[in-house]
Amino acid sequence: MASTRYFFHMAFLGTRYRGWQRQSNAGSIQEVIESALSEILKEPITIMGCGRTDAQVHASQFYFHSDIITTWSFDLRYRLNKLLPADLAIYEIIPVQPNQHARFDATQRQYDYFIHTHKDPFLNPVSTLVENQHWQLDKMKQAVALLTQYNDYRAFCKTPDGYEHTRCSVSAANLFINESGDRLRFQISADRFLGRMVRLLVGKLIKIGAGTLSVDEFEHYFIDKITPTVWDPAYPQGLFLSKVNYPYLCQPAKTNFDSILLAETWKVI
Repeated sequence: MASTRYFFHMAFLGTRYRGWQRQSNAGSIQEVIESALSEILKEPITIMGCGRTDAQVHASQFYFHSDIITTWSFDLRYRLNKLLPADLAIYEIIPVQPNQHARFDATQRQYDYFIHTHKDPFLNPVSTLVENQHWQLDKMKQAVALLTQYNDYRAFCKTPDGYEHTRCSVSAANLFINESGDRLRFQISADRFLGRMVRLLVGKLIKIGAGTLSVDEFEHYFIDKITPTVWDPAYPQGLFLSKVNYPYLCQPAKTNFDSILLAETWKVI
């Protein structure tokens, strides 16, 4: 019996999960959704996400696809949202062509990373605490400007030999600060991202902002292409996958992060 491929447009708060990808020994977002869809549609459902996320990482826009045999006459989106926990939300279910792929067809992804500088129980699940009141913002800006000038991110990948290549085309990278100067936001867009890449970049930017790593040292990671012996990625909870584009599908996110994060007015540094 023929199946139909669907794209599911969603968002999730990743705090309670060990990432998107199904794992044998830990709870994943993929597992929860597959179980819910299988229960509702009464057929075994497998899904393919637009990417993988680390434990506790969030997404304000995420897509997955699934090939489904069952046809339904009820509101599947409504029923799926009723069954899923509150930290997972399905926004749209879109029939697509059989060869359209949520992961391999994505042409650009965007990530945002949030940092706050004083302990805040409301920010802690969705932003990373870095107790630094004296950021060297000019140096951080210089480092961020380098990201569109290089395309080999081997030094910012936890397992570079697991990829056919480590080239990424970064189309935009910006650093923002809020009006009171106690919160930062890093934003980066590229055609692809490597494992831990954004968190490793932010880890270095934090060191540059603290004055413990120079911009020249940071640039040499790109020039030398040497995999570091010591890994210092930024914590996962501040990271959001915030935009995913396809040649045939480019939609605004249905949610704009946590309302606490966007209550601020952000300006580019």
